[in-house]
Amino acid sequence: MPGATGAAADQPPDQSVRTRALDPLHSFIVQAPAGSGKTGLLVQRYLALLPAVDVPEEIVAITFTRKAAGEMRERILAALAQAHRGEAADAHGQRTRTLACRALEHDARRGWDVRANPGRLRVLTIDALCASLVRQMPWLSHFGGEPRVADDGRALYRQAARETLGQLEDDSPWGDAVATVLWHLDNDRTRCERMLVDLLARRDQWLRHVAGHFTAGEAQRAHLEAGLGRAVRDALRALRASVPSADAASIVSVAAFAAENLAAEGSPSPIRACRGLDRLPGTDPQDLSAWVGLSELLLTRRGSWRGRHTAEHGLPARRDGEGARMRREARRLCVALAAHDELRMHLADVRDLPATRYSDAQWQVLQALARVLHLAAAMLRVVFTERGHVDHVEVAQAARQALGEEDAPTELALALDHRIRHILVDEFQDTSYSQFELLRRLVAGWCADDGRSLFLVGDPMQSIYRFREADVGLYLRAWERGFGALTLQPLRLQANFRAQGHLVSWVNRVFTDAFPRRAEADTGAVPWQSAVALRASASTPAATVHPLRDADPDLEARLVVRLVQAAMARRVQRRIAVLVRSRVHLGAILPALRAAGIDYRGVELEGLAARPVVQDLLALTRALLHPADRVAWLALLRAPWCGLSLQELHTLTAQDASRAVFELLRDPERVPGLGPGGAARAQRVSGAMQSALARRGSRPLVQAVADVWTALGGPACVETPDLEDATAYFDLLGQLEPEEAVDPQRVSERLETLFAKARTPAAPVEVMTIHKAKGLEFDTVILPGLGRATRVDERRLLTWAERPAGAGPPDLLLAPMAPAGEEPDAISRYLWKLEAKKSEHETTRLLYVAATRAREHLHLIGHATPSSDGTPAPEAGSLLQCIWPAVRAEFERVEGERPPTEKGPRERRTPLALCRLPAGWKPPRPPRLRARFPAIAPAGGETPAAGVAYDWAGRTARCVGTVVHEVLRHIGRDGAAAWDRGRVQRGRRRWRGLLIGLGVPPNELEKASTRVGQALVNVLEDPRGRWILEARHTDAHNEYALTGALGGRVVSAVIDRTFVAEDGVRWIVDYKTGTHEGADIETFLDREQERHRAQLEGYAALMAHRERRPIRLGLYFPLLTGWREWSAPL
Repeated sequence: MPGATGAAADQPPDQSVRTRALDPLHSFIVQAPAGSGKTGLLVQRYLALLPAVDVPEEIVAITFTRKAAGEMRERILAALAQAHRGEAADAHGQRTRTLACRALEHDARRGWDVRANPGRLRVLTIDALCASLVRQMPWLSHFGGEPRVADDGRALYRQAARETLGQLEDDSPWGDAVATVLWHLDNDRTRCERMLVDLLARRDQWLRHVAGHFTAGEAQRAHLEAGLGRAVRDALRALRASVPSADAASIVSVAAFAAENLAAEGSPSPIRACRGLDRLPGTDPQDLSAWVGLSELLLTRRGSWRGRHTAEHGLPARRDGEGARMRREARRLCVALAAHDELRMHLADVRDLPATRYSDAQWQVLQALARVLHLAAAMLRVVFTERGHVDHVEVAQAARQALGEEDAPTELALALDHRIRHILVDEFQDTSYSQFELLRRLVAGWCADDGRSLFLVGDPMQSIYRFREADVGLYLRAWERGFGALTLQPLRLQANFRAQGHLVSWVNRVFTDAFPRRAEADTGAVPWQSAVALRASASTPAATVHPLRDADPDLEARLVVRLVQAAMARRVQRRIAVLVRSRVHLGAILPALRAAGIDYRGVELEGLAARPVVQDLLALTRALLHPADRVAWLALLRAPWCGLSLQELHTLTAQDASRAVFELLRDPERVPGLGPGGAARAQRVSGAMQSALARRGSRPLVQAVADVWTALGGPACVETPDLEDATAYFDLLGQLEPEEAVDPQRVSERLETLFAKARTPAAPVEVMTIHKAKGLEFDTVILPGLGRATRVDERRLLTWAERPAGAGPPDLLLAPMAPAGEEPDAISRYLWKLEAKKSEHETTRLLYVAATRAREHLHLIGHATPSSDGTPAPEAGSLLQCIWPAVRAEFERVEGERPPTEKGPRERRTPLALCRLPAGWKPPRPPRLRARFPAIAPAGGETPAAGVAYDWAGRTARCVGTVVHEVLRHIGRDGAAAWDRGRVQRGRRRWRGLLIGLGVPPNELEKASTRVGQALVNVLEDPRGRWILEARHTDAHNEYALTGALGGRVVSAVIDRTFVAEDGVRWIVDYKTGTHEGADIETFLDREQERHRAQLEGYAALMAHRERRPIRLGLYFPLLTGWREWSAPL
């Protein structure tokens, strides 16, 4: 295909565009398609800006995730480090090296020393930017202090919703409005509460419209109806412009003729609105009915051109005269217009355009809704104040308020106007309206040629986050109109550095027709842009479609296994990904992979709540919180630490359904009926629970749950990986308890947002959703389930859409949900249609993102069910439907790919058996105080004597070490660049909760918390500490579990931090949180090195079983910033 391949490897075809993008004197908006080197361009732009500023803080780079921010910061620092060392660069890296050298020269002149002070590089997330603004202006942002930001605000929204609905009983002035809304929902209070919760989570979209207009008077009604009118006018303008001028007169004459016939017959057909037409209808709302008539005349109900006309359309069958001529002309028109697909789409859409006036009944409901929503938002602010928590929406709103309005900036806005000279925004296509507005206010005083610049980078073809309120229309608007007073020069990258040539050509061919022809901001329509491959084409097929005739999950799973096995056999291409649209599409695939012996790494696939150990812990928590919870107590007795049979549970409870289970366990006549073994197990559970209930309220809940779980033998009932899930559950309890009174429902809700840790973190096959794969690349990508659609979201209490309205603020289109049992009105249908179009466009973009993750091979698997005429057809809303014209022949040519008839490997299913501890089980005697992680522990056995015993460490010191290790694990996951002293300070409350949960006494809590903070700050301000935790290391792991054979024994270990450095050396680092009082620290460190030598060399021996490379060992002491290193004696 033209433009697909052929670029010189050392000179991208868009090099001139990339060079222009580095000009610090101009502002740009850049479209950077998949594989075009977007991050590299951002890094080059940042380096090019450094010599143009007085201090590095004048440059602000904004991303949407901490991972992206960390990667950008690390790449900037890596470029500076490489230039400092004078290392040579390849052809693609030479420009980066040149820019970095210039930046270092300016750095030296100014005395910044950025390499030693990386915190001066302001690369941060949009949420971090908002929080920074709020902290600087707490009064204007309506925060008296710095509240905690809740990632999951549902509990806060629910409390506000209940308070709002509670006004019905309180005889308040809001009672009538609440009653109206409830009546509209058939008095279903639970449903109304759920819908209010959903709306409060999205309040940044509607609050600015109802705030100040909560009475919803006539002025607001006129404002909303004007927006509806503009929507109709814009649609009619586009429709009128798409009519071929050569056919306009014929269309009018045929329509007028048909309308006269229908009027004479008294037909109710919409075509009658064309009566008397002598030209095309206009573009005012009153012309809408005539356009609907034309649509009825020319299109079928399904939106295709009519093949024949009848008397029903005003063109009765006549053999001669005017009627026959008009029928022939109508037929000619439909044939001629078949080449004008844009006209067909506009004519189909005109049927769904909204009314431009609200009925009085609609307006009454909207009026009530406006008051209720305004009240709910106010109640939420009260909840925020009472709880000391806010959500990200509140922080973003506060940040915008802190900057003021464009014509009335605050002192902070004026100060930032002098402090910030250049802004870079990554992934701009994923901007929400509130984020867009924040950026607009940041640059409100900027203009061309004033030495300041805005650099927006993204790819609208990869905008797939509408569920996070991302609006790709904002990108399209900025591309066409600029950003406020700033003129943005549009630049488009073409080079694809990622995929081989054949794959780029295939993507170009298939997606050219899948994407819309032209951009349309209000529907999110993004036109296709072809890429040019820089890599040569491979000899093997790049993209393969595997057509299946039926939706057979088992057949599809076996095909996936075969493709994975074939990819694994290609030893030079080992990064393999199975990507799905929804986790439910993996139901048969994961068991098939396990049955075939294929290790895979599942990225956020299994919810933490689904893990058995977590279910047992949740039941234990519920039983402690509510002793009368019968289901929770039965779950306790059924859990593996007790394991009563169903018959034993029936014996215990069947005769007395009114008494609590814990009372039945104390009944001397009831328990013996369980038999000797059952009675002993039940009494052990009863004793532990009675002891815990007697101490209820005297210690943190997380500590109570952990102590009872340990006493019952919970840790003895699970495998080592399950302990990580248990730890995650305890972490959650520790986070919730300082925030609020812990409620089982709240715990369950938060569990639904958490995922179990991957069991095989280093597996060659990765399985994840397409959304999780964005930004990643793999050698082979397999896309199953393309023939399946996803469920449709529930209708909202209030439906809305925002449409760009010229240079001013967008129009808000609103419609209330139809009353229970009634059909939706025209405005609601229009908004639903608009939403459906946005979803359809995003579905195409989602498949594009999935396809462009592949470097070498792409496999597409889907089914198309035969329609009534026998031809295959994809399911509506499926990914396969997006590219159906390009792949239809694959399905029609073959009956459907069927793997060999013999069944593939199935996951062995063992009969369900009751697993439980022996009746006489007793907790083991606790060992003497020892290291948090034993040096080398036999799998499933005791810690050998060679392990290091910290007899000198007290309980609080061990708890400090546990928390420091946990936070360092998070830092290692994010990368040191994503952390600084401020983030450490903001996490102080969380680790206090962890310390409390670990049992630190109140009188030692402050000292322990301070020590944790000091250790973390030391790490982040120590170059060695930052190097250990850098995100750019390869094959990096934190808390890395290994099991292997040493000295004839099976042993296991957990390594604090391991990675492969740039020179190819494997590093194994162990953190030691001990300290030393005295002057001779070096002697202490030497002694500790000898003390732990056997421990780390044991780690190295295990690591050497899985790879052959040099290994260096290191001990890092955060509280001392001490370091010892040596080579492993392999």
